[in-house]
Parts: sequence; structure tokens; C-alpha cells
Amino acid sequence: MTEKKGEKNNIASDLEAILIRPRVTEKATLNAEKNVYVFDVAMRANKFQIEEAVFDLYKVRPEKIRVARVPAKKIVYRGRKGVKAGGKKAFVYLKKGDKISVV
Repeated sequence: MTEKKGEKNNIASDLEAILIRPRVTEKATLNAEKNVYVFDVAMRANKFQIEEAVFDLYKVRPEKIRVARVPAKKIVYRGRKGVKAGGKKAFVYLKKGDKISVV
């Protein structure tokens, strides 16, 4: 991470900005039983930053991380057309015995 002129170097808040929220869906809940957790992540995040953020927040070292882009979708809401923003999600694989409590 390069530091720009006048920008504070606050690593902890930067790592919290990488993991936006846990993705709580039916499929993600079933995967959590297999030690695979799904998070919405920042578009600029890479696997190394996601690994550091998971370790910093949950004190668990991931075994493997897979990243997928979520495409934007066209929607119609109350007769108005719009676009549902896309994003990026990360599948975090943990070793047997490790857990993340997602509440």
C-alpha cells in the first residue's frame, strides 16, 4: 500500500475497510458448515489483503481464498428502472477446527 502525500498510515482501519460484511445467504450458511466463509470485500482488495484482514479481525489464518466478482444487475422497482450495484466477494477456506463467528 503506497502512502500519498498528506494521507495517514492507519493499517487497522484500512484492513477493516477491506472486509465490508459477511455475506449471509442460504448458500453461504451451508458452506460455513464446511469451513468456507463468504465476505463482501472492497473492489480494490486482493487475496493477500483479504488474508491479513481476516487474521487481524478474527485471529484465524485462512488456508485458501477464492475471489469472485458479482455482476451489476438491471432492476425495476416501483416502475422505475435502475441498476443494482455489483461488487466482489471472497470465499475464505479455513482448516478443520477453526471457526469464525458470523453474527
